[in-house]
Amino acid sequence: MTTTHPTDTPSQPPTPVGRLHRLGRWCARRAWWVLGTWLLVAVAALGADRAWGGTYDDDFSLPGTSVQTGSDLLDAHGSKAVRGTASQIVLHTDDEALDGHRNAVDETVTALAKLPEVLSVTDPLTTPGAVSADATTGIVTVRFTESPATFDKSYLDRVDHAVQPLRTDHVQVEYGGPLGQLARPEAADRLSEVIGLTTAVVVLLAGFGSLAAAGVPLLTAVIALLTGISLLGLLAAAFTFGNAAPTLATMMGLGVGIDYALFLTTRHRRLLRDSGDGADPAEAAGRAVATSGRAVIVAAVTVALALGGLYASGVGFIGSLGAAAGITVLVAAVAALTLAPAFLGITGRRIDRWRVRTPVDEPTGTADTWHRWAGTVGRRPWLFLVLGVVVLGALGIPTASMRLGHIDHGADPTGYTDRRAYDLISDGFGPGTNGQFTVVVDVGGQQSDIKELSASLHDALAAVPGVARASTPTGTADQALLTATVTPDTGPEDQGTSDLLHRLEDETLPAALAGSGAHGYVTGVTAAQLTFRDVVTDRLPVIIGVVVAAAFLLLLTVFRSFLVALKAALLNLLSIGAAYGVVVAVFQWGWGGSLLGVDEPVPVESYVPMMMFAIVFGLSMDYEVFLLSRIRESWLHTKDNHLSVATGLAGTARVITCAALIMTSVFLAFLLSTNVVIKTLALGLGVSVVIDATVVRLVLVPATMYLLGRANWWLPHWLDRLLPHLDPEGPAPTAPDTEDGPGRWHPESATAPAATTGEQG
Repeated sequence: MTTTHPTDTPSQPPTPVGRLHRLGRWCARRAWWVLGTWLLVAVAALGADRAWGGTYDDDFSLPGTSVQTGSDLLDAHGSKAVRGTASQIVLHTDDEALDGHRNAVDETVTALAKLPEVLSVTDPLTTPGAVSADATTGIVTVRFTESPATFDKSYLDRVDHAVQPLRTDHVQVEYGGPLGQLARPEAADRLSEVIGLTTAVVVLLAGFGSLAAAGVPLLTAVIALLTGISLLGLLAAAFTFGNAAPTLATMMGLGVGIDYALFLTTRHRRLLRDSGDGADPAEAAGRAVATSGRAVIVAAVTVALALGGLYASGVGFIGSLGAAAGITVLVAAVAALTLAPAFLGITGRRIDRWRVRTPVDEPTGTADTWHRWAGTVGRRPWLFLVLGVVVLGALGIPTASMRLGHIDHGADPTGYTDRRAYDLISDGFGPGTNGQFTVVVDVGGQQSDIKELSASLHDALAAVPGVARASTPTGTADQALLTATVTPDTGPEDQGTSDLLHRLEDETLPAALAGSGAHGYVTGVTAAQLTFRDVVTDRLPVIIGVVVAAAFLLLLTVFRSFLVALKAALLNLLSIGAAYGVVVAVFQWGWGGSLLGVDEPVPVESYVPMMMFAIVFGLSMDYEVFLLSRIRESWLHTKDNHLSVATGLAGTARVITCAALIMTSVFLAFLLSTNVVIKTLALGLGVSVVIDATVVRLVLVPATMYLLGRANWWLPHWLDRLLPHLDPEGPAPTAPDTEDGPGRWHPESATAPAATTGEQG
């Protein structure tokens, strides 16, 4: 019997040729045709998006809720004064009463009423409650056919022209609400993309050492991102996507696009080097796609499942954000499997051309840094497990005090007109004026008693604790509804405003309308935001359950191991908890928030935890799949658990570290966004990637796998027979073929590889 030594290089029989192998080889041999096709598709999609693409708008509709029913009743029976989308134009003078500018006010109101898309305009000087007690601040309420935040920027020029008489008369004019959003300066998303790409270039050059090798993942990701974002724009013409959808899709598409192509390029480069000077680049590209390409598919499907799981919330707005990100993730995966091999075919054996430094090869022995680190963890697995859990637990402590809510305009920079409008309203009318409720009463055919009902309802509303003032309910033109405005004595973000909403819905309206046959509802922007928060909070456990279950089943099917799948799910939950804790500490507690452009503590936006969970869980599984694929590949050769863990960690640590640096830089670059929600997601996702690539991948995963030993690969035979066979790395070769070098196993533990990928040790 011949003994195989760790430094020997056994012969490598050809990898079985499957569909992915043929796909990668075909794309590499017809590289220019594939590249031309991708460029044509990208340009066509970009042009179609410019010509026919839709717009993005936040749709917080919540069927079956009080706020949605009230809104629908207003649309059906209300006049122009209560239909559409309301936005405020705030007027302020420092030296005299506002009525001293009556002529300018009249001219402005008349000009605004003539603008397209305007349903109605109120005159502050004749509208009760529209001028502050000191007579220096007034509110012009303009109702538009739809949210002005979706209008073209050129519409703002018309509004500016309409209010010019007031500004000429030395009256301060600020735009609030959706109109203020339209007036915001252009977002810094393009700058964020440039920073992310620049950092990616630096990391790739440091990792590969050559422009040619670094250019493959970068060009692949950029072309895929342009295509994916353009497709999203076209879909936005037929479906509603939130305002954050393109930014979120860009963050995800750029990050995973570089990662997926990076893993394939690393594998291809190693295969070329191991095959010698006579290597066929197309064959190497085919083998790279047949091996690492399968892990790309599993990783992309896992991320897509996690994002698709957001639809389990039953909230279309959240589901659409997940779908938007999922589109660019899937396009990035397709590009990695087809466009990346084409670029690899073009570079050929000159993958290390245009060197900026000496290329660094993957480790080929057991004396490299990562093997030594794996050995250190293996000698004290319990110690490293406890330390890792303590670190994540400490970071996750703030999560217990997380307060969900809506981040209103009071958190915007003071240079924004909507922030100045918000402050003027708070100072002139009280903080609750920025968060008013609209009470809608369906009189139920009792029109004869409508005056009496109006009087009793007003008395009931005015007497509710937490109400600063309540208007007298008035009937609509058809007398089918009564409508009233309730102003809280607290701001939109305060807990008191939320308590007041529940008090009105659950106690005040049912008691005031008892026996009348009428039904009351509370609606309006603030009511919708608070209701949305409550719905999301109630359904977050459902999302967590669906996403974890789907990912667990996928990993169980791929790796044929119950404990590996369970361990991955549990560790990812710890990682997410730590990321939540950092977000709460920075934004809610205000620890360093001013450094990120957030001047005061704010609640965590209601849908951010749900979005973060789906994205972080999916991305965590990305690295989990690539690491476990290498560990399992070694396990099928050696049946030596300790060696397999060390080999897998050493073979992927460098490339995962590069991928994590790129992903983190892409996410953190979006901290430059003017949108506080995007800042929150950027910080949470960036921190989660760092935690996942360090504490989880380098400490907790190897420590737990060392402790579990051969039990890592246990799967009941009955379950093995039920599960379909999906192998991320393809059929097990009959000789080692790993990025970390061939022939690396202990001679005493070398055994014949498993006959099938489902065989259990």
